[in-house]
Amino acid sequence: MKKLILCIALGAFITGCGDKKEKKDGFEVSRTKTVDKKESASEEVPVDLDNKGIGPIKNVSFDTEINTEMAARGEAQFNQICVACHMVDQRMIGPAMAGVYERRSPEWVMNMMLNPDGMLKEDPIAKALLKEYNNAIMLNQNLSEAEARDLAEYLRTL
Repeated sequence: MKKLILCIALGAFITGCGDKKEKKDGFEVSRTKTVDKKESASEEVPVDLDNKGIGPIKNVSFDTEINTEMAARGEAQFNQICVACHMVDQRMIGPAMAGVYERRSPEWVMNMMLNPDGMLKEDPIAKALLKEYNNAIMLNQNLSEAEARDLAEYLRTL
C-alpha cells in the first residue's frame, strides 16, 4: 500500500513538473507589478505660491533686477553648504533649486532655510517634501537672515 501511494505521489509530481519547455541561455525576469501613473501623480508635492511657511520671514520683495553682490555672496554660501544635498538642475538628496520660485514663495524658501525644524514639523508642503525625499531632513545651517536673503537672491539667478 505504501508503494502504491508513493508511486501515485511521484507520478503526480512528475506530471505537474514535467512541462516540456526549451531551455534558453541566460535567465528571464517576469515582473507583474505596474505603477499606476495616476497614483504617482497624486503623490507629487503641489505648487503653492501662497504658503509663506513657518518662521521669521513674513514678507520678501525682490527688486526687478538681481542684486549681483548679494547673489555672489549667496552663490558662495550655496557652494559651501547647500551642494551637499541640492543640485541646481536635478534632484539629489533634496530638490533641484532651479525654478524654485515657480513652485514656492520667497518667504517659504527663506523660512525653510532659517527654520527647517519648525517647517518640517508644521508646514504641509515641507512635510510632503520630507516624504517625497525619503525622510531626508534638511539640517539647520544656523544662517542669519542676511545670509538667507543672499541665498534667496542667488536662487533667482538659476
